[in-house]
Amino acid sequence: MKKVFLVLILALCYTIAPAQIIYEEFESKKLDTTRRLKIQLPRNYEQNQDKVYPIVLVLDADYLFEPVAGNIDYFSYWEDMPESIVVGVMQGDSRYDDAYYDDTNYMPAESGADFFEFLGLELIPYIDSKFRTAKFIIAIGHDFTANFTNYYLFKDPPLFNGIISLSPDTAPSMGDRLVQRIPEINNKMFYYLATGTDDIKGLQEAAIELDGQLKTVKSERFNYYFDNFEGATHYSLVARALPNAIEKIFSVYRPISKQQYTNELMKTDKPVSEYLTDKYATIKDLFGLDNPIRVNDYIATATAAVKRKQWESLRVIASMAQRDYPNTVLGDYYMGRFYEENGEAKKAMRTYQGAYDKEEVDFITIDKMLDKADKIKDDFGY
Repeated sequence: MKKVFLVLILALCYTIAPAQIIYEEFESKKLDTTRRLKIQLPRNYEQNQDKVYPIVLVLDADYLFEPVAGNIDYFSYWEDMPESIVVGVMQGDSRYDDAYYDDTNYMPAESGADFFEFLGLELIPYIDSKFRTAKFIIAIGHDFTANFTNYYLFKDPPLFNGIISLSPDTAPSMGDRLVQRIPEINNKMFYYLATGTDDIKGLQEAAIELDGQLKTVKSERFNYYFDNFEGATHYSLVARALPNAIEKIFSVYRPISKQQYTNELMKTDKPVSEYLTDKYATIKDLFGLDNPIRVNDYIATATAAVKRKQWESLRVIASMAQRDYPNTVLGDYYMGRFYEENGEAKKAMRTYQGAYDKEEVDFITIDKMLDKADKIKDDFGY
């Protein structure tokens, strides 16, 4: 009995393994010094050997790492964003030297140029070589370091796919440069900017001015979001901005919500099945993740197909569900519904009956499947 109890405890610990925090001393040739890193690996990283993960790079990790890592762990636990590797760079007082730019051209210079190369040429390649990374990187900075993240947009291609800019202390002409540069970027780009009504006055005014400039950018590839939090200070806005930024940047990754069902699935001009495949193709293109379609999303799109009487879409969705979840009743139930609506009652009955030994899913129970088969049998006398 004790052995059984121990096995159960070990199994439980394995299932709910917390995110793993690693501290490293990184020897940088570019900086000619050592930088301390904080790295958070996703839950069960070691067990999921075939899985790759986006990178969330956190500057000012001395105080930003924990709020960022906590939000990433929380949102990924509920599948509102992909599990990600959080990499924090400890800077302390060196943050001012790290973010240094020239007083004439306002581009990184001296210690700032060294730090620019450290991130792009040393740190990110090191993380890619040591961990299983996807080709998607979000960078997060605060005031000086928030401004610094912008410089990577001028690389071709940019080092980052997204930026979370918290109350940036922007360099002169940065807004004009971004407005000119962003339309030239060929990749999809996410940009989140935040300030607060009680932020440092000069920074709040600069953020509002930058917001006005970025809103003029004309590019279908540029996804821009802005928040000016009522009552938020320079430091308290961080706690309010991070969850907003994550929700907006990773909105396409989340399971189909009730709002999306009502406003998109029930109104889209394209076939519902195409909406589903496009969603997961976008996830793959953006984040480099080849995720299986969620049961929730199969049910949502199949329900929409039924209500909109898109029977061919229902057949496609059912066929995909049978492929992805062959040991469950999911695909068989919706294929049976398709056969019923297509006037193939005998095929529908056999499909329902054939799922009697499979796993139940959500509201789709074995009893429900057999009841539908019995009703067809009674109605048609099979």
